[in-house]
Amino acid sequence: MTGPSGIARPAASFPRDASAMRSETGDSGGSAAARTGASAFAGVPAESPAGAAEGIKDTGASSRPAHSVYGALDLGTNNCRLLVAKPSRRGFVVIDAFSRIIRLGEGVLTSGKLSDAAMKRTIDALRVCADKMRRRGVTRSRLIATEACRIAINGPEFIDRVANETGLKLEIVGRETEAKLAVSGCSSLLDRNCDWALVFDIGGGSSELIWLDLKQLGRSWRRSLHDRAGVQNCIAAWTSLPIGVVSLAERHGGREVTQSDYEAMVDHVMVALKGFEAQHRFSERVEQSRAHFLGTSGTVTTISGIHLKLPHYERARVDGCWLTAEDVRRVSNDLIAMSYAERVAQPCIGHERADLVLAGCAILEALLRVWPCQRLRVADRGLREGILTTLMAEDGHDRREQYRPHRRRRGGGDKPHHGRG
Repeated sequence: MTGPSGIARPAASFPRDASAMRSETGDSGGSAAARTGASAFAGVPAESPAGAAEGIKDTGASSRPAHSVYGALDLGTNNCRLLVAKPSRRGFVVIDAFSRIIRLGEGVLTSGKLSDAAMKRTIDALRVCADKMRRRGVTRSRLIATEACRIAINGPEFIDRVANETGLKLEIVGRETEAKLAVSGCSSLLDRNCDWALVFDIGGGSSELIWLDLKQLGRSWRRSLHDRAGVQNCIAAWTSLPIGVVSLAERHGGREVTQSDYEAMVDHVMVALKGFEAQHRFSERVEQSRAHFLGTSGTVTTISGIHLKLPHYERARVDGCWLTAEDVRRVSNDLIAMSYAERVAQPCIGHERADLVLAGCAILEALLRVWPCQRLRVADRGLREGILTTLMAEDGHDRREQYRPHRRRRGGGDKPHHGRG
């Protein structure tokens, strides 16, 4: 890729592209351990039982056992999320998870620094993650930090503090890497009957927008780990806006939001999108072709839960569901008409998101005005799933299933094993 709003460079064939995603995009803060898939734990002696369990001696995918346990951590501006998973015939099976709102980036736009209170909240959450990874015997992992740590002047210092206090080695990744991981994480939800898809991730401090040329998907695309990770090769253009729900709400207000406040937020985002759209003119392509949105963020899952009138959030009903642009706007308009207390009372919002949800709606509304797609698919998955997908694909887990030797049946004949691959 040529830059935050550039046309995608010709992609190498996967799996080399997965390595390129981690080591050739100019990310800051990445360590050698992160690039080679060594242990994400700092300061654990390799000869100790903990060191052996956490894979410090593990230096290559070829020797990695089939029972490997993978960890993926996404430390964002607003949330700290962890997934621990094992490979399976259909991709992977999650065996542990953790999510907590930590608001690491609170106030960073005005001060330029991560606050002491935010860092303490985050380290408390990361201690829980470290304990889960140790107890589950994670052997290969990738732990990433995004916008808050990218822009804070004390971001690298905080990463060092995390290593000292929790034993976790985080890497601050660039926006291109974040965009690619979002694509890999939700690619199985793409509608292959469309020509174009906008994958977007509305975060706390930034929003990643990726246009995919689905015509590049071959007929043999099977949603295997390898194929899902390889969807990165379909990226036509991408951009990362330095605008997220936390930063937008801090600038325009989040508790008491009038219709004019909301329109001001929408206009703010649309101005930020002008250069990218002027360069690539995707609005013209959307009018002439079949296209859909694929959203992977708390904004779209919240809107979906409210639209479905869920008494409590249900991932099984939200992940993969389809909304129309009219559905999205109906929910947004209802939320604008509510007081802060009424938004808090919504079962799919709660007090931790009530002051941020309208900022997310405004970002989504800006996307719909610039690119008038009528169909949006909701993904309750994203960066963590993208990390797991790429790591397991690099290690060839789905290929091992595909090429497993035939097993001899008791009756004397051979029956091939049809694993997904």
